[in-house]
Parts: sequence; structure tokens; C-alpha cells
Amino acid sequence: MHLAYPAVLSALLFCTGLYGVLARRNAILVLMSVELMLNAVNLDLVAFDVWLSRTTEDTLHSGQALTLFTIAIAAAEIGIGLAIVLAVHRNKGTADIDRLRDTAEGHESNPDDLPSGTPRTGTAGQKAEATA
Repeated sequence: MHLAYPAVLSALLFCTGLYGVLARRNAILVLMSVELMLNAVNLDLVAFDVWLSRTTEDTLHSGQALTLFTIAIAAAEIGIGLAIVLAVHRNKGTADIDRLRDTAEGHESNPDDLPSGTPRTGTAGQKAEATA
């Protein structure tokens, strides 16, 4: 088998994962897309290892060793990533990355931005009533 077949498949998998990272808003789908990209790299590592072992009579199989290392890193990344996503979902009530980014940048709703006729509650509402 030629080296081009797994390389093209790996490129397609990587591009699909990259699209998922850039286009998705759900944090869990972004993590799955990162896993797809790592699997594309693993496929390339094994394909190049097989190709090099045929040409150089190499018995080290460093591509397969790197693949095992990448799988271990991916498992740890998914475990920690899912724990973070679940903790954020419990605190904020959403796993939408855009909403979390807006919250982190301080674009929360300002009490002064409420439309007229909306009742104001809390300390901002009390300050508005005290000044009126």
C-alpha cells in the first residue's frame, strides 16, 4: 500500500477536526474534534513508521511509540476537559463557548441597558429608586 492513502485520509480527518474546533459552539463537540485531530496525527505516525521500517530495516518503531504516547495524552486531555466542562456547566448552566466567552470578557447584561418598563431588582434597582 502506498503512503499516499493513509496520508490523504489523515489530512481529511484533520481538516474535519479543525472545522469542528472552529465551527462548533458546544464545548463537548470541540473536545471531540480535538480528539479527531489527534487520531489523524496518530494515523500519520503509524503510516510513516511502517513506511520507514520497510526502507531502513528499523526495529525501533518510534512512530508507534509516539502514537501510544499521544493516546495517553489524549485520554488525560479528555478526562480533564470533561471535568472542566461539567464544572462550568454546573456553575453557569451552559456549555456554549460563545456565552462563556462573553461572560469572561465582562459583557454581562448591565442594569442600565434594560428596556424601559422593566422592573429593576437588587442593589442596582434600589440605587435607581433612591436617586429618583
